[in-house]
Parts: sequence; structure tokens; C-alpha cells
Amino acid sequence: MPKESNKSSKEEQNKMDKDGMENSAEPSEEMIGKRMGRNTPSPHRLTPQSSPPRFVSVEELMETAKGVTNMALAHEIVLNSAFQVKPFEPEEGSLEKQVKEIMHKAFWDCLETELSENPPSYSHAIKLVGDIKETLLSFLLPGQSRLRGQIEEALDLSLIQQEAENGALDISKVARFIIDMMATFCAPCRDSDVKNLREITEIVPLFRSIFAVLDKMKIDMANFAVSSLRPHLLQQSVEYERKKFHEFLEKQPNALDFTKKWLQDTADNVNRGEVEGGATCTPNSSQLPLTLHNHAYLGLLKWDHDGGSFPETLLMDQSRFQEMQQDLEQLALVASVLLIVYNSAGDAISGLPGLMERLKKTIKILVSEMHTPSFNDDETFAAIGEKLCMELRGCLSQHGFSLFSAERESTLKGQIVAAKFADNPIRKVIDSRIQTYLLGFLETCSNRCAPALPGGLAPISKELEEIAVKLGRLVTFNKLVYSPFYQKILQEILIRGENVDV
Repeated sequence: MPKESNKSSKEEQNKMDKDGMENSAEPSEEMIGKRMGRNTPSPHRLTPQSSPPRFVSVEELMETAKGVTNMALAHEIVLNSAFQVKPFEPEEGSLEKQVKEIMHKAFWDCLETELSENPPSYSHAIKLVGDIKETLLSFLLPGQSRLRGQIEEALDLSLIQQEAENGALDISKVARFIIDMMATFCAPCRDSDVKNLREITEIVPLFRSIFAVLDKMKIDMANFAVSSLRPHLLQQSVEYERKKFHEFLEKQPNALDFTKKWLQDTADNVNRGEVEGGATCTPNSSQLPLTLHNHAYLGLLKWDHDGGSFPETLLMDQSRFQEMQQDLEQLALVASVLLIVYNSAGDAISGLPGLMERLKKTIKILVSEMHTPSFNDDETFAAIGEKLCMELRGCLSQHGFSLFSAERESTLKGQIVAAKFADNPIRKVIDSRIQTYLLGFLETCSNRCAPALPGGLAPISKELEEIAVKLGRLVTFNKLVYSPFYQKILQEILIRGENVDV
């Protein structure tokens, strides 16, 4: 986690470079493992054909891993505008959570026992005040010397210890000062929490609640630091990530094997005419490297994520590509079913206000869980057919049109159910048009001119554009970071292709 004080962007980045941030530790460890050749069935990852294996020390690998972890966090902050530091909580029912609860209960029980003695013992309470003092001081900006002086004076631990020994300590007065300082530092969203503290009269519950609110304030400050850091990171991240990956490449010379295979496979598919969206230039065109690269990114939206071998240069974004892939599959289904319905019903429902959105909403709700293990496509598509036919009956009746015959309704339901198959002709057409639109978006995103929307995609135009913008931003950033590596690989692929043609 970043230090909970409100430091400058430069200080936060230096902190990140030195220590890393815990929030990204879990996802980045898996990524690091993949980059270091773990969890992969490919033998050539460990012994590349181009050069003999280079043995490195554990210390070198650990240092490299730390660098990749830092890079993963910086990348997440830059590309994810919704990134936030969140408090860590052990899983419900886990041993870790049980131990944490037992230890916390034992601590607060001990404090309550000490305060109930005659005379009261304040040793644990004074330690708590010391922890609270350090937290309050960490919230200060460099120029807030007056507040610093107030905290140092009011929470002088040596003076508090003397008062306790002489039976003159007013712990409630100390708590009131702490709450007043918290009210000064807290974000507006914490005002009600601090206000509630003033209503607690028992010392132990009060201190326990103070620590709970302070934990929230630490997270607030950390997220404020992240938002302040983002603009600075955006300017620095291209060089930063390229440098970190280059350092990793020096330790693992075969760390681009999957990237090379990804681009080579794309080139082979383009040459065979087996790519969706259509190749937009001839093999001799100067734009071929760019076209190959854009097709390669589109291929990641059809990737088998259970098969491994994901390009190393995109491992930090694999989850993003998988999320976009699932969203696109859902949108393709929605557009396919709507196209079937409107082709079947014809002019009777064309242009009726609100109908398209109602049908779209129904379909989206029913297929929202399509990528979960519990999803039953047979039941779901049968339900879609029933609900859409029910909606059509009500709409046709309301506007004075003849209702569908039982045979026509049955045929429509059958066509809707058939859309669940990936090789369904209408679904394949819709999917191909989506790929064409996304390819056009990648080719035109540099001049900020969105491509024309292919037919049949109007109902999903808003969602499709959002995904296209997200994809374009991700691709542009990835190209900027790894362009030196990509250029070399693509040149080698094109030279090999020319030699084969000869």
C-alpha cells in the first residue's frame, strides 16, 4: 500500500519504485510466474532454440520479479481510471480470519481488564494513543506545522504516562482531542463516522471505533495519493514499462517467444485469408506491418485463455482482453436475436417506440450469466424465445396489428434457440461485422475518426463503441511501450515471408 500520507506525485512514484504496492501483489505474481517460465507446458520456454539457456541467481530473479510487480501496478493505475486501494480482508470462515478475530478480541479484552482495575492501568491505552498519534501525523502535509505542534503537545506520551502514574489522566479528554483532529483530516464522506464517535461514552468501544474509522481514513488518503499520481504516471509510464520489461528481457532472453508466435500466427492467417474483418492491404503494401499488428490484437478477442501462450507483452492486460471478449460475445448474441426478431416480424414492429430497448434489455438480462459454469444455454434461449414472443404479442395487439400464428411463433422461437450455436449463420454474420468495425476503429483511431457502423449493429452501437474505445486506448498504449520489440519481430516475419515467396 502507498504510505497513507498525502505525498507529492514524485514521492509516491519513488515509493512505488522502491517498495511496490501490495494491492497488485496477487494478480502480478501469476503474471510474473508466466513470464519466468512457470505454469507453462511449452518446453521451448525454458530452452530457446536461438540461444543456450542463461542461468541466473535467485537474487536476480527476485529483483526482476519486484520490478515487474511495480510495473504491473503502475500499468493498472494508468489504464484503470476506477483503480482504488482497498482494505485487505481475509475470506469469511478462513483460518486467517479466525486468528485475526481471536487476537483482536483478546487485545480489547485485555484493555478493558486493565481499565477496570483499581486504580486503572493505562499501559495498553497509552500504546494505542501512540499508534493513533503516528497515524494523525502521517495525514499532515509538509507545511502544516501548527497542527503538528498541536498533536505533539496534546499527545505527548511521556506527559500522558506521568499523568497516568499520578492518577491525573483524563483519557476521555485525550479521546476528544483525537476525534477533533480526525474531523479536521477526514474526507467529507467520513463526517458521519466521526460524528458517531462523539456519541460513544465507553472507552474501549470508543477506541475500537476510532481505529476502525482511522483505517477508512488511511484508505481515503491512499486513494487520493493514487489519483494525484495518475497524471504524472501517464507521462512516465511508457518509458517506465519499456525499461522494466527490457530489464526482465536481459534476465530471461526467451521472454518474447509467445509474442513472436502470436505475431507469426497472425501473419500466416492473413496470408491465407483466414482472419476476420478482412485484410486491408496487399502483401507488398507499406501498411502491412500495421495491418498484421491490428489483426493480431483482434485475435486476442478470440483467444483460448485456457490454452496458455498469451503474448508476454500483454500479460498485464490479459484479464482486460478476456473481459472484452466476453462482453463482445454477449453483444453478438443480443444483436443476432434482435436481427432474427425484426426480420421475422417485418414492418409490423419496425419503428415502434421503445420496443427495441425492451427486447434488448430482456435478452441482456437473460444472457448476463452466460460465462458462468451454472449457465444453461438450452433453458436460457428457450426462455428468451418465450419472453420475446410474449412481448411481441402485447405490442402487436396494442398497436392494432395481427398476432403471429402459432406456427410462425414456433418458427421464431426455433430461430432464436438456434442462435446459441457459434456457427449459426446470423450469429457468424454479426460477429464478422463486429470484427470489421473494431478493425476499422483500430485503423482510424489515430485520426480520431470512428468507422461507419455495419448493418445490424445499431441496437448495440453504444456498448460496441465503448468497447472499441477501451480497445483502442489499450492497443495504442501497448504499441507505444513495446514498439521497439514489435518492429524488430514484424520485420523478421516479413523478411521470412518474402524469402518463402521467392
